[in-house]
Amino acid sequence: MFNRIKNFASLYLQLGPRWSAFRAAYAFRLRTGLIRLQMPMGEWGDYKRLLTERSDERSSRHAVEARRLPENISWDKQIAITEADRVLNGEIKYFAHEWIKTGFPPSWSHDYVTLSASEGSPPSQSETLRSAQSDMNKHWSQISDDSSTDIKFIWEPNRFAFVYTLVRAYVATRDEKYPEAFWTLIEDWANHNPPNTGPNWMDGQEIALRLMAWTFGYFQFSNSPSSTPDRKAKFILLIAAQSERIFKNIGYAISTRSNHTISEAFGLWMSGLLFPELKHAEKYLTLGKRLLEQSAAEQIFPDGSYSMYSLNYHRFILHIYLYAIQLGENYQLPFTNSLKTSITKSIEYLSHLINPQTGEMPVYGSNDGALVLPLNNCDFTDYRPLLQLGWYITKKEFLFEPGAWDEDIFWLCGVSRAERRSERSGAQTKTAVEAQVGKISFPQGGIYLLHGSNSKAIIHCTDFTSRPSHADQLHVDLWIHGQNLAIDAGTYLYSGQPPWRNGLAHTNVHNTVTVDNKDQMTMVSRFTWTNWSKGKVLKHATDIWQGEHDGYKPVSHKRTVLALEEDRWLVIDNLSANKPHRFTLHWLLEDFEFQMLASGYGLLLQTKTDGKPSDSRIKIQTGMIKGSGNFSVVRADPNSTRGWRSRYYGHKEPAISLMLEANQPQVTFWSFFGFENDVVEVVGTELKVNSKSISLVE
Repeated sequence: MFNRIKNFASLYLQLGPRWSAFRAAYAFRLRTGLIRLQMPMGEWGDYKRLLTERSDERSSRHAVEARRLPENISWDKQIAITEADRVLNGEIKYFAHEWIKTGFPPSWSHDYVTLSASEGSPPSQSETLRSAQSDMNKHWSQISDDSSTDIKFIWEPNRFAFVYTLVRAYVATRDEKYPEAFWTLIEDWANHNPPNTGPNWMDGQEIALRLMAWTFGYFQFSNSPSSTPDRKAKFILLIAAQSERIFKNIGYAISTRSNHTISEAFGLWMSGLLFPELKHAEKYLTLGKRLLEQSAAEQIFPDGSYSMYSLNYHRFILHIYLYAIQLGENYQLPFTNSLKTSITKSIEYLSHLINPQTGEMPVYGSNDGALVLPLNNCDFTDYRPLLQLGWYITKKEFLFEPGAWDEDIFWLCGVSRAERRSERSGAQTKTAVEAQVGKISFPQGGIYLLHGSNSKAIIHCTDFTSRPSHADQLHVDLWIHGQNLAIDAGTYLYSGQPPWRNGLAHTNVHNTVTVDNKDQMTMVSRFTWTNWSKGKVLKHATDIWQGEHDGYKPVSHKRTVLALEEDRWLVIDNLSANKPHRFTLHWLLEDFEFQMLASGYGLLLQTKTDGKPSDSRIKIQTGMIKGSGNFSVVRADPNSTRGWRSRYYGHKEPAISLMLEANQPQVTFWSFFGFENDVVEVVGTELKVNSKSISLVE
């Protein structure tokens, strides 16, 4: 009871009285059924009252003008055609990664992921799935988003991300089967999801993303014979009902202080902008714009980083803002320079974190698989489409050389790379991405970089000013020769059976040190931490970074990261207490073939280039100044979260977990990353690397 009171007090202090009061009032509305009176279940026809005969110049213009593919495009149009045909054959791509057989149209309330995995499972699993089916007849406020199965598996096809694929295939082929499929799917969805009924009305953000996809298809298919006047008229009614659902519950989205505010504000703004037939179009437009402007100022830090401490969520909001900026320009309703500056800084910030050869970034913070503008053939983990689009919209320049990542610019801006060959490019890639050296810091977001000649370390350390995503103070991602060797575990699932209930948010799977196997903060729900740890940077120079955090007080933890010569790295962890503790150093490594070192605590990794073994092997060696430790290496432990990573939501894959444990009052761990022939040994309080001495204590 005392801990519960302590946690509530911490949450109250961190989030404030206004947040606490709103959440208490919202809980009252849910429990009493008041919210069901405010947003009643009904029929689509009930929402004709939200339509007017009004029309103006906006209604005759297209959100994104209908496109025709130019010659000499830098992407393969056949990929979109093949994927669109898979949709017509009853498959849907979940979380921009895995194709799932759903049927055409799908059953919009089915959890196809769990259904597929549960064939032959115990009766309890089937009962859970039947329970989910019964939710289809309930008011959305009576349905829980937290059960033994993940609600996101139901929501994912209802985002209609496949519409972008249908559009891309249609523009490439002019085959009328794609717009006909678009209308068939929307009509079937409407028949099975009446207003405010079932799980697909639970979340305003899900509705906003659905509207975003629907309107993109609506305007691209507008001249197709399939887009009959009757279908278009019914479509406006569907827009009206869903926009009203967002509007009436927008207060909850605002209370989250998250990407929900941004996505739902965009949904309102977009509906008001594109559909002046709506009775409340001006109200939606005005409120949406105000919230988008306000959220950019509040959620995007001055250094360009994002307040949700997640790179995937950062991409999420940037896709929305870039789309909004372009729509605003198309309709001569631009956003403020302040918002545009925030977006520009965000794109520049991410350009420092990307691997330009692969487009990958660290899987930093929560990653729910969202990709709200899937307008290209690139992998989900590839951030080049976002940065290419952002660089072009904010600077009218290209960040990368021509490639599949150019396609987004064509769809949103109507520009193909072949038409802009004369513009400056290429040099920008070298200047902005590949030539980064020395120290780079983003203190508001808690991201710090050190560069070697062909390597870099990305370090997390922050004094949280908004809700943390993962308990990952002093985590280090390490890249050597383009390989992300020391990695972040990712997310995998938000809901599920233990230990996978947001299990990869905990400290023990990150590249840092745990004390007594505890988190650096207290997790009170899947997404909520209390007693936020405070990180502090002590030093950041060209070849050294040093910081600490107070998550284990009175135990102190200070970490030093050193960039040594020729892409070698050394990490030193000093921990001190007044009594013995279980100190555990952990590194999660890419799943390469490895062999244990003949002596000492470490291993050799056989990295690969283009799928083939590289010329040299990476040596990873750990140790302690004094005392004895327990060293272990585990790959994909079947009984815990150890030795797993997740680059795609709902999908986990093996990784190598290296762990060194000690039980004593003080410990100094050291971790060396180098190459096979490097000679590393401890002499007193110094570490000798190829005969060069480095002090392990200050």
